[in-house]
Amino acid sequence: MALFLTVLVPYVAGAEGPPKAKLPVTPATPPKAGSNKVVADRIAAVVGDSVILVSELDQRMMPLRTEAMSIPDQGERERRLAKLALQTLEEMVNDELILQAGIAAKLTIDQQEVQAAVDYIKQQNKMTEAEFVAAMKAQGITLATIKNDLLRQRAVNELVGRKLAVTDEDIRARYDELSRRSSAVAAVNVSQILFALPEHPTEQQLGDAKRRAHAAIDRIKGGEAFADVAGALSDDATTRSTGGMIGWLEPATLDPAWEAVVFGMDKGDVRGPISGAKGLYVLQANELKRNQLAPFDKMKEQLASELRRTQLTKLTRAWIEELRKKAYIEIKLQ
Repeated sequence: MALFLTVLVPYVAGAEGPPKAKLPVTPATPPKAGSNKVVADRIAAVVGDSVILVSELDQRMMPLRTEAMSIPDQGERERRLAKLALQTLEEMVNDELILQAGIAAKLTIDQQEVQAAVDYIKQQNKMTEAEFVAAMKAQGITLATIKNDLLRQRAVNELVGRKLAVTDEDIRARYDELSRRSSAVAAVNVSQILFALPEHPTEQQLGDAKRRAHAAIDRIKGGEAFADVAGALSDDATTRSTGGMIGWLEPATLDPAWEAVVFGMDKGDVRGPISGAKGLYVLQANELKRNQLAPFDKMKEQLASELRRTQLTKLTRAWIEELRKKAYIEIKLQ
């Protein structure tokens, strides 16, 4: 059972409520430099008095390496893997800095909290104890890994979260912004054409998808029905048989980048190519629904939560940058 997941909601995204039911991807605290006889050429990075081992980086890279193997050109594949390795190592450096900040602040996680996280993961994934242990072993995860991930979350919540300042004026301003949009269009009935891409596409794959998307748009502008073009070209098997029909979309259900596009369309408009979760998309607005926004009192808590998450994301990124400036960091990966 492969679970390339984490106990935490990613700290750069901010989080409220219970943690997601996922296994951690970040290794436990690396050994201190000099505390064990670690061979120098097996050290990927030094962060303060801790090290990140190449073996730990390899473990973190497993899902990315599997995906990169689909790139046919060996040179392109190696370049992609090298770039991903450096990006992943930077993420691991950030993880270690957050962990060290939590320890320096004397924050702790007790055994009961670790067990609660374990129970939650098993419950949400419908895993037996044996399945949970097997999944952890397959990913090189230990209870110490989970404990450290919980400590990182606590460090962000307490050391950064206390700086959050969402006022009633902020909430009202966000509501007014949504009101201006939704008073015109509250929902859009949308059809799509998907040009699928892997999670980390090469420049050639991205270029090919863009050319296919523009060719589809040209056919639609030339008079072909959107549904016919979707049926012929879309890589989404689920919607291809229905002419690309997705259905009604509302602002709260969309990524902000998509919201601006979808709710900026008039009936019959075609937009694209637009980046999304599975690749590039061409969208058409079939119908518009005009409704008033829910009353402010009913939306206040939801809007406050959204604003806190956005603010926590920005503050956490800035905090990590400050941690990096103050820390001794040496990247040894070649």
